[in-house]
Amino acid sequence: MAPARDTPFRSADMSMVQLYISNEIGREVVNALGELGLVQFRDLNGDISAFQRAFTQDIRRLDNVERQLRYFHAQMEKAGIPLRKLDLDVDTLAAPTTTEIDELAERSQSLEQRVSSLNESYETLKKREVELTEWRWVLREAGGFFDRAHGNVDEIRASTENDDAPLLQDIEQHNGAAEVERSFSGMNIGFVAGVIARDRVAAFERILWRTLRGNLYMNQAEIPEPLIDPVNNEPIQKNVFVIFAHGKEILAKIRKISESMGAEVYNVDENSDLRRDQVHEVNARLNDVQNVLRNTQQTLEAELNQISRSLAAWMVLISKEKAVYNTLNLFSYDRARRTLIAEAWCPTHDLPLIRSTLQDVNNRAGLSVPSIINEIRTNKKPPTYLKTNKFTEAFQTIVNAYGTASYQEVNPAIPVIVTFPFLFAVMFGDFGHACIMLSAALAMIYWEKPLKKVTFELFAMIYYGRYIALVMASFSIFTGLIYNDVFSKSMTLFKSQWYWEVPEGWKAGQPVTANLTSDYRYPFGLDWRWHGTENDLLFTNSYKMKMSIILGWAHMTYSLCFSYINARHFKRNIDIWGNFVPGMIFFQAIFGYLVVCIIYKWSVDWLGLKIQPPGLLNMLIYMFLQPGFIDIPLYPGQKYVQVGLLLLAVAQVPILLFLKPLYLRWEHNRARAKGYRGIGERSRVSALDADDEDDNGHAVAGRDSLGSDEGVAMITQDLGEEEHEEFEFSEVMIHQVIHTIEFCLNCVSHTASYLRLWALSLAHQQLSAVLWSMTLGPALKSEGIGGAIYLVITFYMFFCLSCIILIVMEGVSAMLHSLRLAWVESFSKFAEFGGWSFAPFSFTTMIEESEELKDYLG
Repeated sequence: MAPARDTPFRSADMSMVQLYISNEIGREVVNALGELGLVQFRDLNGDISAFQRAFTQDIRRLDNVERQLRYFHAQMEKAGIPLRKLDLDVDTLAAPTTTEIDELAERSQSLEQRVSSLNESYETLKKREVELTEWRWVLREAGGFFDRAHGNVDEIRASTENDDAPLLQDIEQHNGAAEVERSFSGMNIGFVAGVIARDRVAAFERILWRTLRGNLYMNQAEIPEPLIDPVNNEPIQKNVFVIFAHGKEILAKIRKISESMGAEVYNVDENSDLRRDQVHEVNARLNDVQNVLRNTQQTLEAELNQISRSLAAWMVLISKEKAVYNTLNLFSYDRARRTLIAEAWCPTHDLPLIRSTLQDVNNRAGLSVPSIINEIRTNKKPPTYLKTNKFTEAFQTIVNAYGTASYQEVNPAIPVIVTFPFLFAVMFGDFGHACIMLSAALAMIYWEKPLKKVTFELFAMIYYGRYIALVMASFSIFTGLIYNDVFSKSMTLFKSQWYWEVPEGWKAGQPVTANLTSDYRYPFGLDWRWHGTENDLLFTNSYKMKMSIILGWAHMTYSLCFSYINARHFKRNIDIWGNFVPGMIFFQAIFGYLVVCIIYKWSVDWLGLKIQPPGLLNMLIYMFLQPGFIDIPLYPGQKYVQVGLLLLAVAQVPILLFLKPLYLRWEHNRARAKGYRGIGERSRVSALDADDEDDNGHAVAGRDSLGSDEGVAMITQDLGEEEHEEFEFSEVMIHQVIHTIEFCLNCVSHTASYLRLWALSLAHQQLSAVLWSMTLGPALKSEGIGGAIYLVITFYMFFCLSCIILIVMEGVSAMLHSLRLAWVESFSKFAEFGGWSFAPFSFTTMIEESEELKDYLG
């Protein structure tokens, strides 16, 4: 019998299957199933560490390739080379063969060696360029100092005996730098020249002064151009320094201090002719280094440009290949028959497609031994698989954020598609704001593909819920028309049913009462005459408050009906008679009666009867506190009806408390008396056609199962069967007492919770009116050119504040309140949320969820 067609009303039928795959095509089979995305594999090697599994070496090799590809990407970012991103909607990647993966690994290895070699050469040359540049600046600044020295000899001070004596006290002024240089030699005065980072100069000077006790003369100059650090590739400001002192020991100490401070010391000749030769030599060497550096950089950029064209595709292929081997590590391996054995969950309806996929892989490989897939029995709870499309995906995500529905129970997302946006619209009912929201939603849907590539997180969240925004805006347009509210103003779409009756002698400021026309009634929504009247707020408050109660009653009533559908589907009749029926009677006897009274009160012409209408809130309070007492009667015989309904509701409480626990105890005792297996005893789990078991308790398939004379051991691993405790009446009773108390209290609290529909609708309307009165309202009364400018400014203020406050902030608030009504008030009536999500092995899902691959995909 063919499985029933999967529908979004409840989760798909799931089957546990066992696969027997030849080791030669294991990789190709997993690849094909990954493209299909319909199989969730179980780990059959839970007792084996990750390092001992069969395909660990392959994963390590792919990890190394992945590291090399990340290295290429980092080098491209460092060089400013753009990456050609892969658009999977346009570009298709065929599944590579093992030979192609091996070739990619070898090519990646050789490219890494080449790029790394070029990088090392570039860094070495760059470091040499920086050293030569610094040396050139030292020669330039030191030479300039020596050229000026003949006019500044008296400024060079030191001492041979004490700290206060001048260093060159016996030197007289001469007419040339050569004489100064000869004087340095005669006095045994030397110097140290070098380059130091500018932010270390002050500390360098203090250390030298304190260490040498002032026996030095230091001259420094700033290098105007920043020098690039070859390691960090960052510009650094540096200074040239020349330090004069006498004695080899002091000069050696200065060199050690300079090196400890990170300074570079360079050789500078005292003789001007030799120094000039040094400058020419440094310039020539610097020019050669720069030429080689330029060629190296061009070669490196050419290599990286070539890599950038294929890097994204390589990264995706390696990630998929790595996922394949990780999946293969979940399989059990029969070394004797070179067969991979896997166990997995899959949708029952898609089993023929999976079988045909396995057959296609076998045909392409040309193997005579087919891959076998067998459905096996298990008492483990299957995963919940709810199929979605582009429209329902966001709504399903809202439900899954609360919890995962139990297997085969009614999918809560189906009613949420309608109720969630409608309850939002009740709180957000403004035609103008809804039109702006609708325009934004339609724009995101129209430009769906280009906007999909936007990575800004906040916008990505809004974009993901574009269809939710579309439905919410559509419902808000409807409720805005019902409320006759557009930017806090009314729309005169039809003729009003009210007319003003102005009495004779009426004076300005006196109230005027409106009267109804004879037979005409406003055809749709609220009459626009109500806007601006003194009792407008009183009327809309009463209307929206009662409307909230009616909507809440309807919302919770159909939610209770879903509990009946679940109980009938799972054939739990005791849940119908022990929970649903008494619960529904209790709820309708109180709050269903309140809704009937609201509608009846609306249908009576109290003004024509000249009777004061009763307060329904007081009626409900007296119904509980003083049964039989009627303050102001609503209809004849009200006392008897309310007492009867109250007794009927109270009578349901013991039924809710005792019927299900007592029935379960009776059923348990009857089963024990007949010798049936207890709930806590496990049933045997076996594959199809399993006849006997081996020494380890594993089921063994018969010969006909695999078409072999010898038969193949069909290893059914520990499927982790559900642990069932022995029946305990006390635990069942406690659980039922808690359920009964929660249900009875929640009937009151949840009904009151729907008053948020009235409160937020009123808040939105009043806030919109305040914004109008503070911006456009006064501006529309202004005249002249100044008035026109004032109108333009206030319009922009009105529009921006409307979008930010009334649409975004108020919209988010209404959405959260609507979400709470769905999660708590509705789901608690029928959904158990005791399931676990179906997470199949899927390349598409893997790529979408991978943060690393997002950098490579367009």
